[in-house]
Amino acid sequence: MLTPAERKAKIRSVVRVASGNFLEMFDFMVYGYYAKAIANAFFPSHDEFASLMAALATFGAGFLMRPLGAMVLGAYIDHHGRRKGLILTLMLMAAGTLSIAVVPGYTVIGVVAPILVLLGRLLQGFSAGVELGGVSVYLSEIATPGHKGFYTSWQSGSQQVAVVFAATLGVLLNKFIAGPQMTAWGWRIPLLVGCAIIPFVFLIRRSLAETEDFLKRKHHPTSMQIFRTTIANWRIVLTGMMLVTMTTVSFYTITAYTPTFGQQVLKMSSTSSYVVTLCVGLTNLFWLPLSGALSDRIGRRPILVACTLLALVSAYPAMSWLVAAPSFGRLLMVELWLSFLFGCWNGAMIPFLTEIMPAEVRTSGFSLAYSLATAIFGGFTPLIATWLIHATGNKAMPGVWLSVAALCGLLATLATLSIQHEGQEHAPPALAPAVAAPRAAA
Repeated sequence: MLTPAERKAKIRSVVRVASGNFLEMFDFMVYGYYAKAIANAFFPSHDEFASLMAALATFGAGFLMRPLGAMVLGAYIDHHGRRKGLILTLMLMAAGTLSIAVVPGYTVIGVVAPILVLLGRLLQGFSAGVELGGVSVYLSEIATPGHKGFYTSWQSGSQQVAVVFAATLGVLLNKFIAGPQMTAWGWRIPLLVGCAIIPFVFLIRRSLAETEDFLKRKHHPTSMQIFRTTIANWRIVLTGMMLVTMTTVSFYTITAYTPTFGQQVLKMSSTSSYVVTLCVGLTNLFWLPLSGALSDRIGRRPILVACTLLALVSAYPAMSWLVAAPSFGRLLMVELWLSFLFGCWNGAMIPFLTEIMPAEVRTSGFSLAYSLATAIFGGFTPLIATWLIHATGNKAMPGVWLSVAALCGLLATLATLSIQHEGQEHAPPALAPAVAAPRAAA
């Protein structure tokens, strides 16, 4: 049992490490929420669909840098420590956000404007490639015995605070700033708010202590050793990528894509879309720690299998029911159901992914699996969903995309039955031999 002083210290550590994760997700959400306004500012076109697709493609382009960031910055963290790496990622993230917030529009500086926005997104993606992994690993290593699921759930929990904050800000801006003004300059306000938060987050993250798990290791592998071990365990990384696909597709569908889907496809008011997104963030924040704590008691896999099966049978029917008669009530009900599936899945998946990764490359392996999933599938979810609807004429197609992600998650969960988990099972020889030794030492 922790003493009151120890419990308070743990809470402070969670807040410090999760604060940067909050900022990273806030910046990503703002871009997704205001994709239409950003399209008008930086990607003007006579074709509204082409303009929006260009903005969403730039949103997705940031995710293409995540695998590179995962390998480069992940190796840095695994060698130099969790604290130093998390401070570095915050500085890179801040630079990317500031560059997007202050760049003049296309009408002012021409083609240079979208190029600078793209570079800002790429820098954001590079830093974000290891942010989620670094935070998840840090939380798993400071967790008290038997509570790893609950602790690591706050990695994603901090993202939901960002969703709620960004959605609340969106509701307020739409109330006090007229539509034309919002499109012209109002969308910059949330980005500037994010920039204003950066100094505060930097100060509290500087006070992070290094994890005991990292400090007590006598050997910290070099970058090349980390790269070789990560590549040797490519099967685990690939399995992890499939696990995260369910997370990223469902998360970006119910958060970043919801305002665009509500306004452009369902023809609902922007305020209604933001209110629904706000409710989604709140319910995500409820289900994540609950699922994480439950997975500590009954195991990760039962929850993972149940969530994927429910998503497979319900995603498309739920979307079809919504688009048949769009309304605020139906959108809210469908999004809250998908929020339940996402929250329960991710609450169990995050600790599960930290447990199947070799200890000496835990940050690199976790981050690479996560970033590959977001780069290939999750980050382009708004773009893919928009294209599927345009190509088929079926407004419920995002439900099909969710079902594909659920199938990936189910197959990956079943594939891990032979992988060492929570120190209770032994990795089979079919997996890379490097798995067993680091895990045994962990």
